[in-house]
Amino acid sequence: MQDKLPLAIVSDIACPWCFIGKTRLETALAQFGLNERFTITWLPYELNPEMPEAGMDRTQYLDTKFGPGKRREIELRLSEAALESGVTFNWAKVTKSVNTRMAHMLVAAASTVQRGGDMTAALFKAYWQEGRDIGDLETLVQIAVEQGFDEQAARDELANDELRETVIGLENHAREVGVTGVPFFIVDGKLAVSGAQPPDVWAQVFQQVLAAQQQPEMPEF
Repeated sequence: MQDKLPLAIVSDIACPWCFIGKTRLETALAQFGLNERFTITWLPYELNPEMPEAGMDRTQYLDTKFGPGKRREIELRLSEAALESGVTFNWAKVTKSVNTRMAHMLVAAASTVQRGGDMTAALFKAYWQEGRDIGDLETLVQIAVEQGFDEQAARDELANDELRETVIGLENHAREVGVTGVPFFIVDGKLAVSGAQPPDVWAQVFQQVLAAQQQPEMPEF
């Protein structure tokens, strides 16, 4: 049995390209029969760390960030990219841009029991397809319970200052090592892949990483 290779994904739940990138990666892993070859770790990144805790109206946020009237154009481009990836966005329900700090804390807590991927998937679905406010404490507790976690345990984790500081530390580290946008993938600790890449790009990445694994290590003298 070969050791599994690490694959770290730096992402933000409030990033639609991260949702697309996650799905494209999963498609590629399944297509090349490599689901069991990698251990995936989810790392936090906040595209909008200054976002108010209560969030803000999504149209207002996009108008401020990209210019008035850009929302429709942005969503159309995302929908086209999502369609060929098998992702659907329910734009009519996504009425709020959210602060994702607590959502990242929930993923970090789930990761301690190897459920980070499940929680990330649940949060993407809750926000982009169901329009739920994933910046809201009660909504996050409800999502955790839906994922089989104990309600009180979820509340404790979301109030855990040490966990909050861990998430902030991981976000800062990502910026320090040069991550300026997400999704960002680090394969086997050394190969960086930026953006929501299609399966054919992942095919080249997998080929490169697995070929490197076959190289015999030089003996030390």
